Amino acid sequence: MFKIIKEFFAPLPAKELIKDKAISSKKYKISKWSVFLSATFGYAFFYVCRLSLSVIKKPLVDAEIFNPAQLGQIGSALFFSYAIGKLVNGFLSDHLNVNKFISIGLLFTALANLVLGFFPVFVVFIIVWGLSGWFQSQGAAPCVVALTRWFKAKERGTYYAAWSASHNIGKAIAFTLLPLLIGIGGWQWGFWGAGVVGVIGALMVKLFLYDSPESKGLPSVVSLEQKEKGEVPIENTPKDVSSSQKAILKNPAIWLLALSSALMYVIRYAIESWGVFYAEAEKGYSNIEAAQIIGLTAISGIIGTVVSGFISDRFFKGSRNVPALVAGILNVVSVSVFLFYPNSSVLTDSISMIVHGFAIGILITFLGGLMAVDLAPKKAAGAAMGLIGIASYAGAGIQEVMSGIYIEGSSSMVGGVMTYDFSQIRIFWLGAAILSMILAVLVWNAKAKD
Repeated sequence: MFKIIKEFFAPLPAKELIKDKAISSKKYKISKWSVFLSATFGYAFFYVCRLSLSVIKKPLVDAEIFNPAQLGQIGSALFFSYAIGKLVNGFLSDHLNVNKFISIGLLFTALANLVLGFFPVFVVFIIVWGLSGWFQSQGAAPCVVALTRWFKAKERGTYYAAWSASHNIGKAIAFTLLPLLIGIGGWQWGFWGAGVVGVIGALMVKLFLYDSPESKGLPSVVSLEQKEKGEVPIENTPKDVSSSQKAILKNPAIWLLALSSALMYVIRYAIESWGVFYAEAEKGYSNIEAAQIIGLTAISGIIGTVVSGFISDRFFKGSRNVPALVAGILNVVSVSVFLFYPNSSVLTDSISMIVHGFAIGILITFLGGLMAVDLAPKKAAGAAMGLIGIASYAGAGIQEVMSGIYIEGSSSMVGGVMTYDFSQIRIFWLGAAILSMILAVLVWNAKAKD
């Protein structure tokens, strides 16, 4: 099976090098920006397709189509298939044509959203949403591989962090556009709107995200870096990539980062996946008000992701430890206020979500990939992202199941209105944030192993 996949998604062959240095330099610059922008907005559209269910949960419960426990099972189907897919597709993406791989994944996750708008049946939802998770896994790692193919190591922190803003661009679109569509046409329009956005994104990626410099008649990043060091350019071989990937599995620091990221993803998706539901059920906001408050995390998250790489490169000489710790503390404080402050208001909740979004934006960048990529051999960026990815989304999936079960189990009818007791699940959410921060500190002195 893997052989068939690798053959279908085989990288484009290298073209003859462009000999005119001026033409080559200009084409390289334009192509790099095309890859960066299409990877950033393409992955943002993956996120719109992934977050559609989060926005539609309360309308589905209100329409008595599903209960919270069922929604937890449906949501976990995506996370668990996504987690496995992140590992498998992460390792594969180091060897594949990322243009074809990403665009096909985005197209099929868009089609999954379109299908769900027509079939409000539990079995259909859990199967299609689970398949969508696999196609979602064709996004992050291949995008990072594309960036490593086109950008030099000294540019990695800045461009990786800027690309990481795609999470929040997608979140902003999802929490702004989809509630409006739901208000106009009902819950179905949330899925259909996300599906249309995904189809547009797939076309964009196909047209503007190029597989590799070599496929455009340009020198590889590896050869450019070797020339800058005065070395004789030697290209990577498949054997180099495979041995580098094996080294990932033997690095204990990357495993610690994977566990830290898994716990960070518990609190991240507790807010992203259940935050709108929580704000409606516990705090009495309308669907649009709740979505707007949670949607603030997208705006501040963009700021967090964009500045994280620059700050760590500029002020900490490429070290991510200090900003990651500060972000962890901010995350714990902001979540505590949102979940436990008894006299909350729109202002208080909005500020807490702004701070949470900023902190999570930094943590997604560092714990969710960059720190592992920094520690990994250059030829195994996809594998590093794959290992972090499976742990992260296993954590998200466990959170989704537990949250759904606890919320459904705590429900009761009071005066004709369904109410929920979030006291236990709140402790689980906050505890994960605290443990994630502690584990991240344990890799403080870890060094890269080439």
